Amino acid sequence: MSSQDIPEENVPAERDAHEGAHGAVSVADEKNPFADPGLPPHEHRIQDIDERAAKRSERAVAFLFTVSMLATVGFIASYVTIPADRSIFVFPIGHLSALNFALGLTLGTALFTIGAGAVHWARTLMSDVEVADDRHPIAAPPEVRAKVHADFKAGATESAIGRRKLIRNTMFGALTLVPLSGVVLLRDLGPLPEDKLRHTLWAKGKLLVNMNTDEPLRPSDVAVGSLTFCKPEGLEEHDEDFQNEIAKAALMIVRLQPDDIKDKQELEWSHEGIVAYSKICTHVGCPISLYEQQTHHVLCPCHQSTFDLSDGAKVIFGPAGHALPQLRIGVNDEGYLEALGDFEEPVGPAFWERG
Repeated sequence: MSSQDIPEENVPAERDAHEGAHGAVSVADEKNPFADPGLPPHEHRIQDIDERAAKRSERAVAFLFTVSMLATVGFIASYVTIPADRSIFVFPIGHLSALNFALGLTLGTALFTIGAGAVHWARTLMSDVEVADDRHPIAAPPEVRAKVHADFKAGATESAIGRRKLIRNTMFGALTLVPLSGVVLLRDLGPLPEDKLRHTLWAKGKLLVNMNTDEPLRPSDVAVGSLTFCKPEGLEEHDEDFQNEIAKAALMIVRLQPDDIKDKQELEWSHEGIVAYSKICTHVGCPISLYEQQTHHVLCPCHQSTFDLSDGAKVIFGPAGHALPQLRIGVNDEGYLEALGDFEEPVGPAFWERG
């Protein structure tokens, strides 16, 4: 529909129609060979003259903003509910991480619909009258500042943000919810404050299984002066979380002469001189693997922290901050060594929330 087809009483009034809205038209001559033809005549859109069309555009923009809000909620719900190890098949790409696919789809939809809504709003409802304005010095005099303020108010009026409340409210809702996606992603900065670092797989009744033979141990299997590495019963190397669990539950057992044990609690928590300590160094978490039979000292190969297994595994040299945690052990009815509980304190290095 062209402006010639519009009844004159329905045509919106043009702002500053007679004050240079179409620029200063000039004629080419010898001094000015490049003439300024001015701006073309303005063509009114259907939304400018038909309020029903304007309402349709308003509802379309509000719909896009609403879709953005729903997509943001879907992003958060996907992050919370979809397991990280689940995969889906997407033709023709193939197998993808279900979590990554859902996050990308919902966040992309949220951002795209905000942009699409803003573009549709600008193209159909905001004023599209072209205005030519002469350049002016950088230092703005008071009258220019007054003009800028007036132009801003006029722009706000022409954008219809005050009159189109449905668009305004849904846009604010979409812009408010989208940043929540970034807040949710902060979850990946680290684990939530829980007590996961305070517990291992060791529990009352868990058998001590030899790491080399994968068989449960009897007291007779442990010779005096020997060092044996153990894992909890039920933990297998093919388990998905094996590395995470063994990093906390790795155990070393040494058999001492009961008379050589100086620490009273260590003696009570042992069985016939067999003591069980965490294999994880309390400095930076390296696995301890060196044992000296005569002194009953164990050495961490990373930074040479040394612990005395005959005296509560106390630190006698090196940068480690505290003794190795001891596991209380006993023998079950079948004669196998078993744990009588978990470690009484967190294993490995100190951490910020450790009390």
